[in-house]
Formats: sequence, structure tokens, C-alpha cells
Amino acid sequence: LLKMKSLCIRLIEPSEEMLLTDFLYEAIFQPEGSAALSRTVIQEPMVWAYVKDFGQRPDDVCFVAVIGGFVVGAAWSRMGCSYGKVDEKTPEIALSVYPEYRGKGIGTALLSALLSHLREKSYEKVSLSVDKSNFASKMYLKAGFEVFEERQQELIMVKRLK
Repeated sequence: LLKMKSLCIRLIEPSEEMLLTDFLYEAIFQPEGSAALSRTVIQEPMVWAYVKDFGQRPDDVCFVAVIGGFVVGAAWSRMGCSYGKVDEKTPEIALSVYPEYRGKGIGTALLSALLSHLREKSYEKVSLSVDKSNFASKMYLKAGFEVFEERQQELIMVKRLK
């Protein structure tokens, strides 16, 4: 699946946390052929909640995918986030990979590392929000996520870790 030289999945370093604003923008589903959203979309409070003061809450965790010394993807979680919040005890995850690195198994590798970490930290479940037409929804289903709630354009999905 991963035919890439030197893919490394590791915890994010504090000096790299500013990259999360970039990955947050990349995490917003934009259908192919549609006009690109302005990058200012990440400043909306419901969106900014995913990265605001990241690393300062005890539950914040992020894994990055590094190829050739460059961070090309990130998967992170935090409590009480936003669109995919299901309750006060369940961390919500976000994941994105730069477009030119998608479809190569990097997202799956990031998701696997993050889920293993959250399982070790004894969380019972994790949640996320994904656009119904986003191909990533198939990756989440394959990873054992189930539809918790269906909204107009999105699915709230939950994976039990225990």
C-alpha cells in the first residue's frame, strides 16, 4: 500500500504546530470542480476550534506524516471540539493529507497511529465529522467507524476503542 520512501509517522513537535492551520484548511472537504474556499474559512469559530491554542489542553494530541523531511499530513484530536462532538468524554479527530499525497495510504497510517494512542490513553470512543461525498468516509468505515448521526451534508461517525 505504501510504496513511498521513508514515510515516518510521529508525534508533532511544538515548532510544527503552526502547520495545523494549513492542515485544518486541507481537512475541509471541497468537491472537485468547485471554486476553492477562501483560506479565511478557518477563522470561523466552529472551524478554528480544531486548532485554537493547540497543545495547551491536556488531551490535545497530533501525529504527523513526514516524507523526505517534510510534514505531508496530520491527524489530531482534542476534547470538546466542534462539528463532530458527541459528548464531553469523547475526543474528536481531524485528519488531512496534502492533495498530492492522497490515495497512498498516508491517511490510514495516520489514523491508525492516532487511534492506537487514544486506545492506550483509555478513551472509550472517538468521533469525527465527514462530508457525505468525501472519499475519506470510506476510509473511516473501513477503520471501524459507524454512523452516529446523519445530517444534511455530513456524517457524524464514532468508533468504539474498547
